Amino acid sequence: MSGLGKTYDFLGGEVLLFDKNLDWTSFDLVQRVRNTLCREMGIKKMKVGHAGTLDPLATGLMIICTGRATKLIESFQEKEKEYVATLKLGATTPSFDRETEEDNQTDASSVTRESFISVLQKFVGNIEQVPPLFSAVKVKGKRAFDYARNGEELKLQPKKIVIQKIDVESFELPYVTIRVVCSKGTYIRALARDIGEELGCGAYLTGLRRTRIGEFNVEEALSIDFFLKNLDSFVTN
Repeated sequence: MSGLGKTYDFLGGEVLLFDKNLDWTSFDLVQRVRNTLCREMGIKKMKVGHAGTLDPLATGLMIICTGRATKLIESFQEKEKEYVATLKLGATTPSFDRETEEDNQTDASSVTRESFISVLQKFVGNIEQVPPLFSAVKVKGKRAFDYARNGEELKLQPKKIVIQKIDVESFELPYVTIRVVCSKGTYIRALARDIGEELGCGAYLTGLRRTRIGEFNVEEALSIDFFLKNLDSFVTN
Protein backbone atom coordinates (compact mmCIF):
# COMPACT_ATOMS: atom_id res chain seq x y z
CA MET A 1 0.00 0.00 0.00
CA SER A 2 1.75 3.15 -1.14
CA GLY A 3 -0.95 5.76 -0.64
CA LEU A 4 -3.81 7.29 -2.55
CA GLY A 5 -4.90 6.64 -6.10
CA LYS A 6 -6.52 3.19 -5.99
CA THR A 7 -9.58 1.48 -4.61
CA TYR A 8 -9.01 -0.70 -1.57
CA ASP A 9 -10.90 -3.90 -0.85
CA PHE A 10 -10.36 -4.29 2.89
CA LEU A 11 -12.72 -7.24 3.32
CA GLY A 12 -11.28 -9.00 0.29
CA GLY A 13 -7.82 -8.40 1.70
CA GLU A 14 -5.26 -5.61 1.78
CA VAL A 15 -1.64 -5.40 2.91
CA LEU A 16 -1.11 -2.04 4.62
CA LEU A 17 2.23 -0.54 5.59
CA PHE A 18 2.29 1.73 8.63
CA ASP A 19 5.00 3.68 10.44
CA LYS A 20 4.14 2.95 14.09
CA ASN A 21 4.05 5.84 16.52
CA LEU A 22 6.27 5.96 19.60
CA ASP A 23 4.46 4.75 22.76
CA TRP A 24 1.82 2.86 20.76
CA THR A 25 1.61 -0.89 21.22
CA SER A 26 1.29 -3.05 18.14
CA PHE A 27 -2.21 -3.92 19.35
CA ASP A 28 -3.08 -0.20 19.56
CA LEU A 29 -2.34 0.18 15.85
CA VAL A 30 -4.28 -2.94 14.82
CA GLN A 31 -7.26 -1.96 16.97
CA ARG A 32 -7.31 1.61 15.63
CA VAL A 33 -7.26 0.41 12.02
CA ARG A 34 -9.91 -2.28 12.65
CA ASN A 35 -12.30 -0.07 14.59
CA THR A 36 -12.02 2.83 12.17
CA LEU A 37 -12.55 0.68 9.08
CA CYS A 38 -15.53 -1.13 10.61
CA ARG A 39 -17.15 2.16 11.58
CA GLU A 40 -16.49 3.77 8.20
CA MET A 41 -17.73 0.72 6.26
CA GLY A 42 -20.74 0.16 8.49
CA ILE A 43 -19.82 -3.40 9.46
CA LYS A 44 -19.51 -5.08 12.86
CA LYS A 45 -16.26 -6.96 12.44
CA MET A 46 -13.31 -7.50 10.13
CA LYS A 47 -10.18 -9.61 10.35
CA VAL A 48 -7.15 -7.38 10.96
CA GLY A 49 -3.72 -8.52 12.16
CA HIS A 50 -0.07 -7.54 12.12
CA ALA A 51 2.96 -9.40 10.81
CA GLY A 52 5.40 -8.80 13.65
CA THR A 53 5.25 -6.97 16.97
CA LEU A 54 7.11 -3.75 17.76
CA ASP A 55 7.68 -2.68 21.37
CA PRO A 56 5.86 0.49 22.51
CA LEU A 57 9.21 2.34 22.70
CA ALA A 58 10.04 1.38 19.09
CA THR A 59 8.88 3.07 15.90
CA GLY A 60 8.90 2.03 12.29
CA LEU A 61 7.47 -0.41 9.83
CA MET A 62 4.51 -2.60 10.67
CA ILE A 63 2.64 -4.69 8.13
CA ILE A 64 -1.11 -4.73 8.83
CA CYS A 65 -3.24 -7.24 6.92
CA THR A 66 -7.01 -7.08 6.54
CA GLY A 67 -9.66 -9.58 5.47
CA ARG A 68 -8.41 -12.57 3.52
CA ALA A 69 -4.90 -11.06 3.39
CA THR A 70 -4.47 -12.10 7.05
CA LYS A 71 -3.57 -15.52 5.60
CA LEU A 72 -0.31 -13.90 4.42
CA ILE A 73 0.78 -12.87 7.92
CA GLU A 74 2.86 -15.97 8.63
CA SER A 75 4.80 -15.61 5.37
CA PHE A 76 5.58 -11.96 6.17
CA GLN A 77 6.72 -12.90 9.68
CA GLU A 78 9.34 -15.23 8.21
CA LYS A 79 11.03 -12.43 6.25
CA GLU A 80 14.29 -10.85 7.43
CA LYS A 81 14.08 -7.58 9.33
CA GLU A 82 16.23 -4.46 9.41
CA TYR A 83 16.50 -2.16 12.42
CA VAL A 84 18.34 1.00 13.36
CA ALA A 85 19.11 0.86 17.08
CA THR A 86 20.76 3.30 19.48
CA LEU A 87 22.57 1.84 22.49
CA LYS A 88 23.84 3.57 25.60
CA LEU A 89 27.10 2.03 26.77
CA GLY A 90 28.13 1.98 30.41
CA ALA A 91 24.70 1.37 31.91
CA THR A 92 22.02 -1.33 32.15
CA THR A 93 18.30 -1.56 32.87
CA PRO A 94 16.23 -4.62 33.86
CA SER A 95 14.21 -4.43 30.63
CA PHE A 96 17.29 -3.72 28.46
CA ASP A 97 15.59 -0.54 27.20
CA ARG A 98 14.08 2.70 28.56
CA GLU A 99 10.97 1.01 29.98
CA THR A 100 12.79 0.65 33.31
CA GLU A 101 15.30 2.85 35.15
CA GLU A 102 19.06 2.32 35.04
CA ASP A 103 20.15 -0.12 37.72
CA ASN A 104 23.90 -0.10 37.10
CA GLN A 105 26.49 2.31 35.69
CA THR A 106 30.04 1.50 34.54
CA ASP A 107 32.80 3.56 32.93
CA ALA A 108 32.71 2.94 29.16
CA SER A 109 35.29 5.54 28.18
CA SER A 110 37.85 2.89 27.19
CA VAL A 111 35.59 1.51 24.43
CA THR A 112 36.82 2.64 21.03
CA ARG A 113 35.04 2.47 17.71
CA GLU A 114 37.48 -0.25 16.63
CA SER A 115 36.95 -2.39 19.74
CA PHE A 116 33.20 -1.93 19.44
CA ILE A 117 33.21 -3.10 15.80
CA SER A 118 35.36 -6.07 16.78
CA VAL A 119 32.82 -7.12 19.41
CA LEU A 120 29.92 -6.72 16.96
CA GLN A 121 31.42 -9.32 14.63
CA LYS A 122 30.99 -11.96 17.35
CA PHE A 123 27.23 -11.63 16.94
CA VAL A 124 27.09 -11.99 13.15
CA GLY A 125 25.91 -15.36 11.83
CA ASN A 126 23.96 -18.19 13.43
CA ILE A 127 23.82 -17.57 17.17
CA GLU A 128 21.75 -18.43 20.23
CA GLN A 129 20.01 -15.60 22.05
CA VAL A 130 18.21 -15.61 25.40
CA PRO A 131 15.02 -13.49 25.05
CA PRO A 132 14.48 -10.60 27.49
CA LEU A 133 12.39 -11.30 30.59
CA PHE A 134 10.40 -8.21 29.61
CA SER A 135 9.04 -9.86 26.46
CA ALA A 136 5.93 -11.59 25.14
CA VAL A 137 7.54 -15.05 25.18
CA LYS A 138 5.05 -17.54 26.65
CA VAL A 139 6.09 -19.69 29.62
CA LYS A 140 3.50 -22.00 31.21
CA GLY A 141 0.65 -20.06 29.64
CA LYS A 142 1.87 -16.65 30.81
CA ARG A 143 3.89 -13.94 29.08
CA ALA A 144 7.45 -13.54 30.35
CA PHE A 145 6.83 -9.86 31.12
CA ASP A 146 4.08 -10.84 33.56
CA TYR A 147 6.64 -12.81 35.59
CA ALA A 148 9.18 -9.98 35.31
CA ARG A 149 6.78 -7.25 36.43
CA ASN A 150 5.73 -9.38 39.41
CA GLY A 151 9.37 -9.81 40.41
CA GLU A 152 9.23 -13.59 39.86
CA GLU A 153 12.35 -15.56 38.98
CA LEU A 154 12.29 -17.03 35.48
CA LYS A 155 14.94 -18.63 33.29
CA LEU A 156 14.28 -18.41 29.57
CA GLN A 157 15.84 -20.84 27.14
CA PRO A 158 18.08 -19.54 24.32
CA LYS A 159 16.65 -19.47 20.81
CA LYS A 160 18.49 -19.86 17.53
CA ILE A 161 18.54 -16.72 15.40
CA VAL A 162 20.52 -15.38 12.45
CA ILE A 163 22.10 -11.95 12.29
CA GLN A 164 23.18 -11.31 8.73
CA LYS A 165 24.81 -7.95 9.24
CA ILE A 166 25.60 -5.26 11.81
CA ASP A 167 26.97 -1.87 10.75
CA VAL A 168 27.93 1.12 12.91
CA GLU A 169 25.98 4.23 11.91
CA SER A 170 27.44 6.57 14.55
CA PHE A 171 29.78 6.33 17.53
CA GLU A 172 29.60 9.13 20.09
CA LEU A 173 30.09 7.71 23.59
CA PRO A 174 28.12 6.81 25.53
CA TYR A 175 25.73 6.44 22.57
CA VAL A 176 26.25 4.20 19.56
CA THR A 177 23.84 3.67 16.67
CA ILE A 178 23.89 0.43 14.70
CA ARG A 179 21.98 -1.00 11.74
CA VAL A 180 21.04 -4.67 12.14
CA VAL A 181 19.74 -7.12 9.52
CA CYS A 182 18.39 -10.23 11.21
CA SER A 183 16.00 -13.15 11.18
CA LYS A 184 12.58 -13.55 12.72
CA GLY A 185 12.70 -13.90 16.49
CA THR A 186 15.65 -11.57 17.09
CA TYR A 187 15.32 -9.27 20.09
CA ILE A 188 17.37 -6.12 19.56
CA ARG A 189 17.08 -5.37 23.30
CA ALA A 190 18.71 -8.70 24.03
CA LEU A 191 21.40 -7.95 21.46
CA ALA A 192 22.12 -4.66 23.26
CA ARG A 193 22.41 -6.58 26.54
CA ASP A 194 24.78 -9.13 25.02
CA ILE A 195 26.96 -6.50 23.35
CA GLY A 196 27.25 -4.67 26.68
CA GLU A 197 28.22 -7.86 28.48
CA GLU A 198 30.85 -8.67 25.85
CA LEU A 199 32.29 -5.16 26.15
CA GLY A 200 32.33 -5.52 29.94
CA CYS A 201 30.61 -2.20 30.54
CA GLY A 202 26.94 -2.98 30.02
CA ALA A 203 24.56 -1.44 27.48
CA TYR A 204 20.87 -0.93 26.89
CA LEU A 205 18.59 0.21 24.09
CA THR A 206 17.60 3.88 24.01
CA GLY A 207 16.01 3.95 20.57
CA LEU A 208 14.76 1.44 18.00
CA ARG A 209 13.28 1.84 14.54
CA ARG A 210 12.34 -0.98 12.16
CA THR A 211 13.20 0.13 8.65
CA ARG A 212 12.48 -2.97 6.58
CA ILE A 213 10.61 -6.29 6.53
CA GLY A 214 11.69 -8.36 3.54
CA GLU A 215 11.06 -6.23 0.44
CA PHE A 216 8.88 -3.72 2.32
CA ASN A 217 10.53 -0.46 3.42
CA VAL A 218 9.40 2.10 5.98
CA GLU A 219 9.70 4.81 3.31
CA GLU A 220 6.61 3.28 1.67
CA ALA A 221 4.60 3.32 4.90
CA LEU A 222 1.82 5.66 5.95
CA SER A 223 1.38 7.31 9.31
CA ILE A 224 -1.83 6.38 11.10
CA ASP A 225 -2.73 10.09 11.19
CA PHE A 226 -2.46 10.37 7.39
CA PHE A 227 -4.54 7.22 6.95
CA LEU A 228 -7.31 8.47 9.23
CA LYS A 229 -7.39 11.97 7.73
CA ASN A 230 -7.67 10.57 4.21
CA LEU A 231 -9.99 7.66 4.98
CA ASP A 232 -12.55 8.75 2.40
CA SER A 233 -9.93 8.13 -0.27
CA PHE A 234 -9.29 4.58 0.97
CA VAL A 235 -12.81 3.38 1.72
CA THR A 236 -15.49 3.08 -0.93
CA ASN A 237 -18.95 1.93 0.10
